[in-house]
Amino acid sequence: MAISSRLDTARVLATVLLPTLAKGVIVRRPGVMAAAEKVQADTRAIDTMRRLRDRYGPEPVRLRVTGRSIAVLVDPTDVGRLLAESPEPFALATKEKKSALEHFQPHGVLISDGPERQRLRELNERALRPENVPAEAVVRDEADLLTRHVMSTGELTWASFNQTWWRIVRRIVLGDGARGDDRLTDDLKALRADANWAFLHPKRRELRERFQARLDEHLARREEGSLAAQPGDLSGQVPHWLFAFDAAGIVTLRALAIGARGRNGVLESARLWPTTPVILRKSREPTRWHGTWLPQDTLFVVFTPFFHRDPDRLPFADRYAPEYWDGPLDPAIVPFSGGPGVCPGRDLVLTVAATMLDALSEHLSFPVLDSPLPGTLNHFGIRMPVEQTGIRVS
Repeated sequence: MAISSRLDTARVLATVLLPTLAKGVIVRRPGVMAAAEKVQADTRAIDTMRRLRDRYGPEPVRLRVTGRSIAVLVDPTDVGRLLAESPEPFALATKEKKSALEHFQPHGVLISDGPERQRLRELNERALRPENVPAEAVVRDEADLLTRHVMSTGELTWASFNQTWWRIVRRIVLGDGARGDDRLTDDLKALRADANWAFLHPKRRELRERFQARLDEHLARREEGSLAAQPGDLSGQVPHWLFAFDAAGIVTLRALAIGARGRNGVLESARLWPTTPVILRKSREPTRWHGTWLPQDTLFVVFTPFFHRDPDRLPFADRYAPEYWDGPLDPAIVPFSGGPGVCPGRDLVLTVAATMLDALSEHLSFPVLDSPLPGTLNHFGIRMPVEQTGIRVS
């Protein structure tokens, strides 16, 4: 069994896990993201993971943490197995995940279990089909307004992009009546900021009740052409949809920065800079790995940037390679997770993001980052000067 030395455990904690937590797992912290970009924190973390694999071999590496069995995966085949065998025997609803997500979505599918998880999973899969909403029309409508704004200012920034993105998200999820409800998503952002601290931050019941009441008012309209019109009790699931679409906005702006187009371009942006940097699973029983056993209740950690950007394994690690997605896929390159826990809104997110890329690129030209692409890209700091291309009819 591979057990890391105390020094290697300290390195993993100091360069991989703690910086990831500091950047904000549930909502990104602008100041920390800026600092992480300056020192290229993810590149350092990937180097630590490479040394860990080279020193201990392909089997999961147990960290020396008192009172816990924590194993870091270093082999891509093991990642595929872990995801494929979830939720049995590898539970998705770890206590770390529950303590964070309960701040704003205590009834979400991600922290449910057993028959209830299966029921909620089926509800999410039915509701989040792209054909359920006119997503492309909504995106193009809002992208047109953003294009006009960008033409007048001469640059695209995260602030202007994000404002437009949330209007799109609220219209798709809740309907046109929610388009201008910034208060709703601002309250959600505040709750997500608390969730970054998981069990270390007290739950703000009054704020969550205010957010939920406001959300339920929108859901009660069941506005035609929105996800809210789908059958079933959606109240406990929509907070996660809004949360997930925030990550999709980050992926989309980064995709513009590398000249990405289409669904493959969106997937590449998420490969290069995964918005879910850590995937967690907990074993419900003892499990066998590479000839050795790990005990029940072992917490398995998948650091996705390592598997997505490992230069020893991937010749395209640090460049934009949309062609990768047309061939056989690596089991550990999982921008939307994988197995039974794969994101149920994957196709809808790809449709919205790809449409946004196409709509903005029809009349605007953006500078493109050169390869090798940075390991850490702070989306808050992206400012892209733009030029008008083609003929635009007002």
